[in-house]
Amino acid sequence: MPVACASGCGRNAFMRRPKTGDTLCKECFFLAFETEIHNTIQQEQLFRPGEKVAIAASGGKDSTVLAHVMNVLNKRYNYGLELVLLSIDEGITGYRDDSLKTVAQNRDDYGMPLRVLSYQELYGWTMDRIVAEIGRSNNCTFCGVFRRQALDRGARLMEVDCVATGHNADDIAETVIMNILRGDTARLRRCCDIKTGSKEADTIPRVKPLKYSYEKEIVMYAHFKKLVYFSTECVFAPNAYRGHARAFLKDLEKVRPSAIMDIIHAGEQLQIKGTVKKPVRGVCGRCGFVSSQQPCKACVLLEGLNRGLPKLGIGKKSKGERMVALQEQQLREKAHLVKNDF
Repeated sequence: MPVACASGCGRNAFMRRPKTGDTLCKECFFLAFETEIHNTIQQEQLFRPGEKVAIAASGGKDSTVLAHVMNVLNKRYNYGLELVLLSIDEGITGYRDDSLKTVAQNRDDYGMPLRVLSYQELYGWTMDRIVAEIGRSNNCTFCGVFRRQALDRGARLMEVDCVATGHNADDIAETVIMNILRGDTARLRRCCDIKTGSKEADTIPRVKPLKYSYEKEIVMYAHFKKLVYFSTECVFAPNAYRGHARAFLKDLEKVRPSAIMDIIHAGEQLQIKGTVKKPVRGVCGRCGFVSSQQPCKACVLLEGLNRGLPKLGIGKKSKGERMVALQEQQLREKAHLVKNDF
C-alpha cells in the first residue's frame, strides 16, 4: 500500500530519509535537502554578497552535489556570489585524469570558470612517482598534505574570498574518530569547525556547506537528480587509515542511525584542558602558506623527496633531523674521499 508523503503535499512517498526517518516524495526530498543546506549557510553566515567562492571540485559525488546545490541556491536566494571551480590533479593514472573529465562537465553544465592545478606543476612530483618512492603505507600523508596546500595556492591564484569543500557529515564524524584514536588534540579542536581560516589571519577561509548532510542522502540526491559524477575509489586508498574509521562508523550507524550526528555534536562540545600545549598557526618561512610548524609539513615532505629521503617527513621531527644529519655526513665523507683521490 502506498505511503503518503510526510510533508502533506498529496503525493506518494518514494523514500525514507536516512537522516530524519521521514517518508518523502522525490520533489519534497530535493527541497528538504537543499533547504537544510541553505539554513546551514545562513545560520553560520558562510558567505557575504559579492564574494568570489571557489568550489573544490574533484568530480566525486560530494563536490558535484555541492556545485549543483550552490548554483541552485545562489540563484534561488540571490546570494550574489561569483562561483568558480578549483580542481587539483594529483597525478594518479586511471583515477584523477578520468575524474577531471567529470569536473569539465560540471564547468559546462553550470557555466562556472574552472582552474586545474597539478602536483607536477606545484611540486615537481606526481602521486604515481611519490608512491613509487614511498610505497603504499604512507602515501595518503603526502597526498593529503600536498592537496590542502594546493587548494590554498589555487585559491590565492584565483583571488577568491573563500573555498567551499564537499566535506559531509560522514567525513567529519570519521575525522573526529581518527583524531581521538591518534590523540591529535590540535586537529580534534578544529575538525568540527564549519569555517576555518580568516582574512584577518592572512589565510583564505574554507567552509563546509555539507557539514550536516549525510553521505547516503548526497548519493540519493545525485542519483535522482541524474547528476554526472565520478564514483571510482582512488587506487591508493584501500590502505588508508580513514578506511578503518569509516568501517567502524558504518557499524555504529547500523545500531544507532543518529551516530553520525551524535559524534559531530560531541566533537563540537569537546574542550581541551588549558594545560595542554596547543600548536600556534602561523605562516611557513619557506613557502609563505599557513602552518603550525617551521617549516610546514608540505615543505618537509617535499624536501625529503628531493633529497632522496622520502620518509623524512613521516613520524617525529627529531627522526627527520637525524636522517638529514646522517645524509649530510655521508655526503661530506664522500666529498672528502673524492678530494683525496686527486
